[in-house]
Amino acid sequence: MKNIKLYSILSILNKSMILIPFIIITSIVFTSCNESKNKIDIFSNDNLLAWCVVPFDAENRGPQERSRMLKDLGITKLAYDWRDEHIPSFDQEYKILNENGIRLQSFWMMSGNDPANDSRVHTVFDFLERNEVDTEIWLLVEEGEGFSDLNQNEKIASMAESVRYIAERAAKINCKVGLYNHGNWFGEPENQLAIIEHLDEKNVGIVFNFHHAASYQERFAEFFPKIKPHLYAINLAGLKKGDSKKFYEVGEGDAEQDMIRIIRASDYKGPIGIINHNTQRDAMIGLEIQMAGLNQILQSIEE
Repeated sequence: MKNIKLYSILSILNKSMILIPFIIITSIVFTSCNESKNKIDIFSNDNLLAWCVVPFDAENRGPQERSRMLKDLGITKLAYDWRDEHIPSFDQEYKILNENGIRLQSFWMMSGNDPANDSRVHTVFDFLERNEVDTEIWLLVEEGEGFSDLNQNEKIASMAESVRYIAERAAKINCKVGLYNHGNWFGEPENQLAIIEHLDEKNVGIVFNFHHAASYQERFAEFFPKIKPHLYAINLAGLKKGDSKKFYEVGEGDAEQDMIRIIRASDYKGPIGIINHNTQRDAMIGLEIQMAGLNQILQSIEE
């Protein structure tokens, strides 16, 4: 009887010794596949964000046509840029986007150094508040007269106070504020980080744009890990090494592939923006060009 029990125990142990390596290997394979899948997913169509397709559209699409265009491309997120002529259709745009399952991921805002008395700021907030829109505000703050005469600490404090009014009002309606790099002092990543640290507001982050990064593309690998925890979105474009004044289509440059490789290897999980940014071109054609260029780069990285 004891021998039978001993045999049973040994049999179980032998099977376990076979199963344990199998379980470990299987677990490693699944983990590896999942990690790879997560990295690829940030560049899939359902994580792409359309940007610069409202005033930047030779077809001058309205809300209904724009939603149809995005659905045809398989894009489910829109960052809304606008001009004064688009203000009357804000509410219609939001309604139609919702009907078509497209998220209003973000909304463009510009402000001077006195946002409480800036009509552009109130125009955006009036829309967001009456529609109870949960979104991100992509914010550009103009430097204004005399800003260049301030020292670094004064510049940080001045900008932070302008952003604070917008951040606090945004927080009341569950919105975030993404500092938008558009050149000059406000567009420098290190300055944006300094503003965020000075503010200490939980709903303020960064929107990073390749097309406004031509002047500091060479140090992307240095500052990307620093801004990554604060990133709400990354908008892609083509960049050429040594060219600090122009951007190109995704895939036409010789710098954006290395930058995209760094993003892909990181744990960034936010949306990836693709832009048209050409008023003389059909926005759909522009987005298709960017998507094709991105796919080409991703295939090259994977080889």
